[in-house]
Amino acid sequence: MIYVVIDANVFVSGVITSGGKSAQILNLIQKKKIELITSAPILEETRKVLLRPHIKEMHGFSAKQIDKKLMQITRFAKTTLGKVQLKVIQSDLTDNKYLECAVEGEVDYIISGDKHLKGLKEYQGIKVLNPAAFLNLVKKGK
Repeated sequence: MIYVVIDANVFVSGVITSGGKSAQILNLIQKKKIELITSAPILEETRKVLLRPHIKEMHGFSAKQIDKKLMQITRFAKTTLGKVQLKVIQSDLTDNKYLECAVEGEVDYIISGDKHLKGLKEYQGIKVLNPAAFLNLVKKGK
């Protein structure tokens, strides 16, 4: 099984664009082809992004519907306890929550389009890939 952390923007893109790469990743999670590892801070950020007015215009969901969507995807996820604290990404300390979750959850990949995370390329053996690169890897069976 492949274990992954997805960033808030991948989740949001998957909700907004049902046929896109991020939606394909959410579909793989729901079909249990890959295992999602997440954390309370990641879920909180994802909810906040989905509630931004310009984002809400794109998807048209109420706060209640957003909570339901988050619950739908996270019922397939394992949530870390938040025991790992890191300060690796100095230029945007809020991005460290993804590394913390990935390290604590012992994942294989962080799926992100964020420049700070992608700039790492890898951290403690955990590769950072954008959605397209991750899907290519999965298609190749790696």
